[in-house]
Amino acid sequence: MFRILETQAPTKQNATDTINTLSGRLQSATLVEDRRAAILGLRSFAKLYPASVASGGLRNLINSLNHDGEDVDTTKVVLETLLMLFNPDESSPEASDDIALWLADEFTQRQKNITILLDLLDRHDFFSRLYSLQLISAISSARPERTQECVYTAPLGVSRLVAILDDKREAVRTEGLLLLTALTVSSSDLQKLVAFENAFDRVFAIIDAEGSLTHGGVVVQDCLSLLANLLRLNVSNQSFFRETGGASKVAAILDQVRREEDSPDGVADWAASQRDKNLWGLLSVIRLFLSTGSAGTQVNQATFWQTHVTPLVLEIAFHPSMDMSIRAEALSTCADLIRGNSTLQERFAQSDVDSPSEIPFEPATPKLNGDAQNSRKARPRVNVIQGLLELALAVSRVSSFDLRLAACECIKAYLYGHGPIRLHFLARARDGHVSDEHEADNILTILLEENDGRTGDPYRHWVAAVVLFHLLYEDYDAKQLAMEIAEGDASKGEEVVTCIQSLTENLVTGVQRGGDDRVSIAYLMVLSGWLYEDPDAVNDFLGEGSNVQSLIQMVLQPNPQKVLVAGLCAFLLGIIYEFSTKDSPVPRATLHEILTTRLGREQYNDKMTKLRESPLVRDYEVSAHTSAFENFGGLPEVYFDKTFVDFLKDNYSRVFRAMDRDPGIEISVVANGIQKGISRELVDSLRSQLEDRSKALQKAEAEILTVERKLGQEQAEHRKAKEGAIIELNRIKSINESLQRHHEEDVQHLHLTNQRILQEAQGAHEKLVSSLQLEAQQIKQESEEAAAKIRTRHEAETNDLKSAIHQLEMTIEKLNKDHAQDLQTAHEEYSTNMKVIEARLQRAEERTLEAEERASNARESAEASNVNRLSVQVELDDLLMVLGDLEEKRAKDKKRLRTLGEPVSEGEEEEEEEEEDEGDAE
Repeated sequence: MFRILETQAPTKQNATDTINTLSGRLQSATLVEDRRAAILGLRSFAKLYPASVASGGLRNLINSLNHDGEDVDTTKVVLETLLMLFNPDESSPEASDDIALWLADEFTQRQKNITILLDLLDRHDFFSRLYSLQLISAISSARPERTQECVYTAPLGVSRLVAILDDKREAVRTEGLLLLTALTVSSSDLQKLVAFENAFDRVFAIIDAEGSLTHGGVVVQDCLSLLANLLRLNVSNQSFFRETGGASKVAAILDQVRREEDSPDGVADWAASQRDKNLWGLLSVIRLFLSTGSAGTQVNQATFWQTHVTPLVLEIAFHPSMDMSIRAEALSTCADLIRGNSTLQERFAQSDVDSPSEIPFEPATPKLNGDAQNSRKARPRVNVIQGLLELALAVSRVSSFDLRLAACECIKAYLYGHGPIRLHFLARARDGHVSDEHEADNILTILLEENDGRTGDPYRHWVAAVVLFHLLYEDYDAKQLAMEIAEGDASKGEEVVTCIQSLTENLVTGVQRGGDDRVSIAYLMVLSGWLYEDPDAVNDFLGEGSNVQSLIQMVLQPNPQKVLVAGLCAFLLGIIYEFSTKDSPVPRATLHEILTTRLGREQYNDKMTKLRESPLVRDYEVSAHTSAFENFGGLPEVYFDKTFVDFLKDNYSRVFRAMDRDPGIEISVVANGIQKGISRELVDSLRSQLEDRSKALQKAEAEILTVERKLGQEQAEHRKAKEGAIIELNRIKSINESLQRHHEEDVQHLHLTNQRILQEAQGAHEKLVSSLQLEAQQIKQESEEAAAKIRTRHEAETNDLKSAIHQLEMTIEKLNKDHAQDLQTAHEEYSTNMKVIEARLQRAEERTLEAEERASNARESAEASNVNRLSVQVELDDLLMVLGDLEEKRAKDKKRLRTLGEPVSEGEEEEEEEEEDEGDAE
């Protein structure tokens, strides 16, 4: 019976067939209920068979969102199904990462698909908004760049996403926050659009609603991540944040954190952990405004100072109850807030902070709060620089190394790029060192005190050396000031030991006693930075002859664990030789000989190469330099300062080739406009030239004395000659006066004679003039008579000419009249002839047209006749061929009949004979 029922039962469908059936129903159904039922069926298979559902029904599901979007229930089911496709069951046989990529491609290759999901955000339905955001997030995870482009180009796409931040439902708001964070990681265009949709105010509103940093949870952390994405390397958004009062809101949040920490109850331990994460995120956001070298960094620094962000961060950094990591991050933020800004560096130095030293404190005035009172004790206030030095130089646990390193970084930022502050800081350290008072935080005292090599805190010397290195680095004035520091009083007969020699002695002592490499490296960093491009400092170092030998021994030590120390010693020897001179305590040529014989070029190259290839130097930029390097409670693996590593890498090639340079050639160094270190050969040649010119000058001076004596003699002779000339001149004057008197008499006589001659000449002239006037009158009269005659004759000739001209004019007029008549007659004849010719021409043209028409007709008829003739000829040829075939067949039939003995008619035989005759004739 059961077997009969089994045979009659329908065949079972597998999952693929069922999915195809449901996909077909979804595509063809006309009722919303039928489509919803098909979608529910597909949803049941989405987790286990995502590839089958996606290949058969993905586009139908997307179309359903577009067509049935008004139906909330259908929309919810569709979105749930699509989310299941993106997150299939791990045990599914079709589970693969490629499915998510294929689904994301289907959505992002059509802008309309993303727009449909964004349109769902306009509805206030909880699931429509939530699932749409989750679906866009899934698409963005698979194809981030395409999703960003689609959201950016969608109408009001960014506005709709940012508006989600105002949703009061935490799940929707959080999902929108996460989606915006994912979309704004790398797209600067999206970052700008999101920022200008009032995103900053909305984010701060969420932070405030969540309880700020102290009571806010992961949502606040997500808000800070979104802020970081919007502000990272985006100058436009940073400016917009600054102009809309974002810095003031940051200051308010930090002030709230500080007040809650100072409250009588403080912050609970369960809330402190998340508070520290949130605070660390906010400090990281602040540091995004402070990129080194950015155009807007100084403006941002000034804004944060004016809004009291910098003082609040500083208070957090020195707050004793804050976590060490937070205090370290706050100090690093303070360093960025003042670095390279001279005005803020000076103001920063005037700030006071809580003393970090562990000393007993006096209780503060009790503050009643019911029966409880404030148990917090007042801490003494110290200058911020003193506080930083105490943090950086005090002996502390390894767990606080990050804080110590951050304090050192803050001191470096305080000194960065400000020469007067460096000199002031170094002068204060010098005065404190030479005074009778012992200062535990004096960098010179720490570095110049005897180094026994067994210090329990090597980073105390290391930090002090780093600070001194930054004081002296590329600062000639600071180096000169440090050169004045010395131990011992020469007036009391004590040996004077300079600062460089003390540092070198402590270096050598520490290495010989097996001290920590960090201390040795610290001394080598200071000496390398100090002696580089400073011949005076090099000469100071070479003042103690054993220093070079000690450095060579440290280079040649066979200990493989001392690679860094040996390499830096070789680097220092290269600097010493590079900037030594002929006048150094150890002359340059002698130093070169010592290095080549005692050390050798191969050893020098080997140690320098190993130093450069050490991971601590080679990979410094990509390595972390915090207490994360703790080795089972040991010291951190921090040996170098970042600036020193840059200095080492920048000058490595020059120092590496230093020993190849000739000892006779010195390196030119310019310090404060003074050139130092030139070729000694040039100096010697200049000195010899100077001596030669001095001798020549002395010889010239002797010649000048001789010439002066000769000049005195010549002047005496000249005076004598002048006196004789005066006497001769007086004599000549007397003679001249006598001659002048005789000359006046002669002149008077000549004047009288001249007057007489003039009178005679005037009389003769008057006579001549009168005779000339008479002759002129006669000539005038004669000319007038001749002119009258000529005028009369001219008038007669003129009258004759006028009459002749009149006759000619009459004649011309007559000729013109006759000519006009002739022209008129000729014109009429020409016109008549032209009309006749035109008529003939018209008739000829008409005849020509008629002839052409007849010719064309004749041509057409000829062509037609030719065609007919050809067709007739073709038909005739065909008939002839048929006739020939018939005759040939007939002849064959007659032959066959004769062969068979049948009678043939005579007519037919005659015809055959005639045909044969014709054939023979042919």
